Amino acid sequence: MAKKQETVNLIDIFSEFKELKNIDRQTFMGVMEESFRNVLAKMYGGDDNYDVIINPDKGDLEIYRNREVVADGDVTDPNKQIAFTEARAIDDECEIGEEVTDKVDFTKFGRRMILNLRQTLASKILDLQKENLYIKYSEMLGQIVTAELYQVWKKEMLLLDEDGNELYLPKQEQIQNDFYRKGDTVRAVVVRVENKNQNPKIILSRTSPLFLQRLFEQEVPEVHDGLISIKNIARIPGERAKVAVQSFDDRIDPVGACVGIKGARIHGIVRELRNENIDVINYTSNINLYVQRALAPAKITSMEVNEEAKQINVYLQPDEVSLAIGKGGFNIRLASMLTGYQIDVFRVTDDADAEDDIYLEEFDDEIDGWVIDALKAIGLDTAKSVLAVSREELIDRTDLEEETIDEVLRILAAEFEND
Repeated sequence: MAKKQETVNLIDIFSEFKELKNIDRQTFMGVMEESFRNVLAKMYGGDDNYDVIINPDKGDLEIYRNREVVADGDVTDPNKQIAFTEARAIDDECEIGEEVTDKVDFTKFGRRMILNLRQTLASKILDLQKENLYIKYSEMLGQIVTAELYQVWKKEMLLLDEDGNELYLPKQEQIQNDFYRKGDTVRAVVVRVENKNQNPKIILSRTSPLFLQRLFEQEVPEVHDGLISIKNIARIPGERAKVAVQSFDDRIDPVGACVGIKGARIHGIVRELRNENIDVINYTSNINLYVQRALAPAKITSMEVNEEAKQINVYLQPDEVSLAIGKGGFNIRLASMLTGYQIDVFRVTDDADAEDDIYLEEFDDEIDGWVIDALKAIGLDTAKSVLAVSREELIDRTDLEEETIDEVLRILAAEFEND
């Protein structure tokens, strides 16, 4: 009765692990054999003289022990040696010095050893699954995955892929306007696969420029097929993005192909990115033309390019400055990111006005340098250029405190009170 019970336990072990995902039959059998050998080593002090034959389909195995035949009374290692008389009971033709093989009854393992076998096997299978998960997602770096939201935490979201593997979407990798509930489907790109202490952690992102690039590849066949190349992407996630594209076929308009008829192609991308405003421009190696396209819709009067410092001074008419800067300074920030040049905007003024105007640096004894820098960052480099902008617009575009703006306006206005 005990023998039957132990046999059932062993079959249970096979059935428990044989339907494993992402583990092939040969690997599974290797893990099984290694686990049995671990048990044999614990029971007999070694396993190198054992043959383990496993049949996972039937849920059974055969174990054979090979021992050297020695004279009666000369056995020093019962695991590797067998007395001549005992050996003759197994093989009546064997002789001293030969090797004899006998079958090991696994029911003699006992309950404790079978439990140890199950735990050893479970541990090895878990390690194997972790390794396979790490390899799988390492090969998927830069690809979009779709997963179901399982849990929302303060610093990250936990997602589950179709196989139940855990994926993580950190807060900083989420678009600001993202809002999901448990059970919702989430799309993101695999940006990092960590493996600390052999515990793989898959990190996703929806803010990466690569996510936007992969969306273009999915929505625009010409990009997917390589007829259109995405040269560069600049993003302020959830707000605005600029994408520079180039066509390898003169018959294809890269901008028109990416946008689609009536914006059909790009609308799907915009919705996925929570209404992120996407500008698609033609790439060119001519830096002057590239900057002009990147700063659109502003029209540039002239520019000075410093190749060594990767810096460009752009001069515009006063009414074009706000267009170049854009709401919240997004347009000029994205243009700088896209082109790889630091772009500074300057107003073109009449000589008469210039003679009466004063550069903001002249007020550094009354206005802090970081405040002057904030004003220059939105294209205001002189006293009159600041005074020409409304108080509300200055607060909105610079993100400076109301009290700071009021103090600046007071100081600048006082300079021209006697004119």
